[in-house]
Amino acid sequence: MRSAVTRRCKRAYERLLAREISGAPRHVAVIQDGNRRYAAEQGTARHEGHHEGAETTEALLDWCEEFGVEECTVYAFSTENFDRPPDEREALFDLIEAKLREFADADRVHDGEVRIRAIGETERLPERLREAISYAEDRTKGYDRLRLNVALAYGGRAELLGATRDIAREVAAGELRPREIDAETIETRLRDGPAQDVDLIIRTGGDERTSNFLPWHANGNEAAVFFCTPYWPEFRKIDFLRAIRTYESREESWRRTRARRALALVRALGSTELDEAGGIIDRFRESLPSGELEAAEVEVEARNGDEEGEPVAAD
Repeated sequence: MRSAVTRRCKRAYERLLAREISGAPRHVAVIQDGNRRYAAEQGTARHEGHHEGAETTEALLDWCEEFGVEECTVYAFSTENFDRPPDEREALFDLIEAKLREFADADRVHDGEVRIRAIGETERLPERLREAISYAEDRTKGYDRLRLNVALAYGGRAELLGATRDIAREVAAGELRPREIDAETIETRLRDGPAQDVDLIIRTGGDERTSNFLPWHANGNEAAVFFCTPYWPEFRKIDFLRAIRTYESREESWRRTRARRALALVRALGSTELDEAGGIIDRFRESLPSGELEAAEVEVEARNGDEEGEPVAAD
């Protein structure tokens, strides 16, 4: 009886969260942690935890489509994972290979126009897995409604180091001048990375770190981060909605900060710039509490009245 009530309460809370969401992030990146610990607690083999985690990844695609997420990057296999025991590593390769081929042939992927891409040092992977990657990419290369990036043999430091070496070689060859190097120079050399910056990072399993994941696309964009305790196989839609709520709260906080900076600018403007001050207030009208907004408008109107009341100098 109690479990039935709990399920109903969770469903009601899930519906409430869904109604409260006003705008989803464009790009969500997920560190799928806790598969092995989940298996240990269930008393099953490690590979069983990875298999159940793969089912959560499938559900994640549905949630991304439902809430309008344009791009999703999942951390499937890091460069550090090469240090795992050979039998566990091979079991992971088998699972990823099977899932890539399954996803590439799935109606849900083609109906949803999901484009699958692998990012990372894929040349380090076994040939059978590289073939599965090529198969999935070729089968979905014409789609663009939702981009699914699968990070395989991926390490953020290695990615940035590779871009830096490319730039250094071009400078040494005289093809690029140091003063021409900017953020775009680096981005164009991160050619195998995501299509757009990360807005939200989700990490399951309780650890509060981003583990060298997409440092340029996430940290450079000051992405929101949601850490949660459920292991990846236990991650549910309600957790995903909480993550989006965290993103929205951060975005709202950032908008208020920018709006308050804009109001400070309004107060610093001279009387000859009052039209610009009014434009700034209009731009941030929805980002400030009504009390702050009204105070700023009163101040601008008062200063405008002072200007209109100034006597005109005689010739």
